[in-house]
Amino acid sequence: MNGLSFTVRPGRVTGFLGPNGAGKTTTLRMVLGLDEPSGGTVTVGGCRFRDRPRGLRHVGALLDARDVHGGRSAVAHLGALARSNGIGRRRADAVLEEVGLAAVARRRVGGFSLGMRQRLGIATALLGDPPVLLFDEPLNGLDPEGVRWVRALFRRLAGEGRTVLVSSHLMTEMQHTAEELIVIGRGELIAQQSVAAFSARASGIRVTVRTPGAAALSGVLAANGAVVREEDDGSCTVTGLDAARIGELALLHRVPLHELSPRGASLEEAFMELTSRGAEFLAGEAR
Repeated sequence: MNGLSFTVRPGRVTGFLGPNGAGKTTTLRMVLGLDEPSGGTVTVGGCRFRDRPRGLRHVGALLDARDVHGGRSAVAHLGALARSNGIGRRRADAVLEEVGLAAVARRRVGGFSLGMRQRLGIATALLGDPPVLLFDEPLNGLDPEGVRWVRALFRRLAGEGRTVLVSSHLMTEMQHTAEELIVIGRGELIAQQSVAAFSARASGIRVTVRTPGAAALSGVLAANGAVVREEDDGSCTVTGLDAARIGELALLHRVPLHELSPRGASLEEAFMELTSRGAEFLAGEAR
């Protein structure tokens, strides 16, 4: 980390983004007191997490869904955590029901799929009914139904006034789930703003074009300084020229158009552009 400073506010889902190696997991570990910052402080509600005797009542976290003893059952795992944090045993049953694991509560975790382990990790985070929740890559291993469920869960938790911080590399999900973003690179803060505002920071005009004369139009547009990218759905994304100029060139060269739609940058496009200076982290270094 290099002078990293930000505040996560309650009542909204905040996405925590950055290239691989940017320091996302390290930051979350420092929030929980698992790693010690070389300078500065990390507090939750004004206090260090390690100073709270019953931490799960204040902060719930999912950092690594695989970090559970495989010989324990799901209910035994949650039961032990409940006892150590002064939480009633019935709460363990309630959160297992909430995450869809009640039917396998007494099965050993070692036989769980990754998606089931993720659900157990989310149940662990919810166990103390805390006001602050941290999730590191919570969607890994979940099927589409599970992803929809998690998306709705995060929104509900934020709607209850909780602080919800979600670290994820799935840009599409963050665009659909998060309201605010914290983006870091090389351990430094790049941005803290709404999803819409962050996407708007990407440079360049993007226009979606559909035409039966894609090859001919691509050549014309390229000759006029545009960059044309063919998409999987048969459309083309054009940057460097606005929609009006593209239409004029198509008319001039008698190329029919079926669609000509200017659009803003997606979250993924904005993220790739604004974090490109940390490109060395995009090659697969460990976080």
